[in-house]
Amino acid sequence: MKIATIVIRVLIGLLLLFASVSFFLKLVPEPVTTGDFKAFQVGLVASTYLMPLAKAVELLCGVSYVTGKYVALANIIILPITINILLINYFLAPEGLPIAIAMFLGNLFLIYRYWDNYKSVFTP
Repeated sequence: MKIATIVIRVLIGLLLLFASVSFFLKLVPEPVTTGDFKAFQVGLVASTYLMPLAKAVELLCGVSYVTGKYVALANIIILPITINILLINYFLAPEGLPIAIAMFLGNLFLIYRYWDNYKSVFTP
């Protein structure tokens, strides 16, 4: 189980690093979007701070996952972003749903594996 934890942690970390670094350095061209997803994306870009903030969080959590430092904290910080990625792909861009599901389930698996770190939060 320890090897599975390391493999999942590093894979998610690399995915987060790739997504954030390619956003900041403009390594990958923006995908062509249509319909409701295009309207949603225009709103995200118009906010000017939301996408850079989310990508900065992804970058920090990706570094945390790859290095193995502060993983329990990164699990909780990245959870709302993975939920958002999952829901955006479910409702607006289903072609990206397999990766979104894998990322969300990997995040849940890591939370399960580090559950001892969170027990004190849930005790009265």
